[in-house]
Amino acid sequence: MPGDELTIRDEPESHRYTARLGDEIAGFVDYRALAGRRVLLHTEVLPAFSGRGIAGELARFALDAARAAGHRVTPKCPFILTWLERHPEYEDIVTRRPGSRRS
Repeated sequence: MPGDELTIRDEPESHRYTARLGDEIAGFVDYRALAGRRVLLHTEVLPAFSGRGIAGELARFALDAARAAGHRVTPKCPFILTWLERHPEYEDIVTRRPGSRRS
């Protein structure tokens, strides 16, 4: 599928942001929707699509979508927690749990 464009969309009925390359699911972020907040639970990229930056694109999409909707984000996913350390521009919408890496 060289040349297939990465598309990411929210699938609220599945509580998931899904990344596709062409017609194939490449990865996803599972979330829980709460009033005014998204809890980001788990990020996964299928092995056939690893190493292409898809997990980072999913993280950015999830955070941008939350910001656009006026929501805050609680990251529980280890990948997204690590990704946020390299992207402090999202700290204004992040709500940390007590005892997490940063407050």
